[in-house]
Amino acid sequence: MPDITFQLVALLFFAAFAAGFIDSIAGGGGMITVPAMLLAGFSPIETLGTNKLQALFGSGSATLAYARGGHVSLKSQLPMAATSAIGAALGAAMTTWLPGDVLKGMLPLLLIAIALYFGFKPSFSDSDRHRRMTPFLFGLTLVPAIGFYDGMFGPGTGSFFMLAFVTLAGYGMLKATAHTKMLNFASNIGAFAVFAFSGAIYWKIGLIMGAGQFLGAQAGSLFAMKKGARLIRPLLVISCIVLAIKLLSDPANPVRVWFGL
Repeated sequence: MPDITFQLVALLFFAAFAAGFIDSIAGGGGMITVPAMLLAGFSPIETLGTNKLQALFGSGSATLAYARGGHVSLKSQLPMAATSAIGAALGAAMTTWLPGDVLKGMLPLLLIAIALYFGFKPSFSDSDRHRRMTPFLFGLTLVPAIGFYDGMFGPGTGSFFMLAFVTLAGYGMLKATAHTKMLNFASNIGAFAVFAFSGAIYWKIGLIMGAGQFLGAQAGSLFAMKKGARLIRPLLVISCIVLAIKLLSDPANPVRVWFGL
């Protein structure tokens, strides 16, 4: 447990604010908060558990903001949110059973592919398009699968939800962002419940960072609703590329180990 000083608390609060702002628009807020907590001296398990606590405030805040703006119906999204939460709870419970190295190795490549897809496909806008999957099938298959991934590993969850909503559900960029936040909020709840049960949460820091997340997400979501696809698309591309580079910069990343880099 690190020494909790005013400077450390302030640093983590502002890191959470920045993460909430970015995450409410394009996802990837965890790439700010997780390294900040690790550098502050928290253990990996405390970092993961506390990160889920503070992330609840950011995703919940963004969900409320988008709902107030009329971009998502909370009631109609409850079934999908439930499957997202269940998937995340199962993922968090099974973190020690599954081949994490395979996921860690594939993730940077998947994020780069998402960035290239959104970066070079010219037709993305805030208008809805042709739907390729029914809402029932979408909520029964893809949503719990992505939620499972969020509970088990986490980075890039928002990007995967965005890709699914845009390419398969036919949503425009702003509508996809709004719905992504609600499902991300639900997956955070599912994973948080497991971490809380295991006692892997530092509550005081998590709640302080949660306040920063809440404020940052309010600011970010309001900004996104004003700018729409013009803001969301480039930030999503940048977020995916930065997260991929960060993951690949780790000497222990399986891709570097596999190729001897």
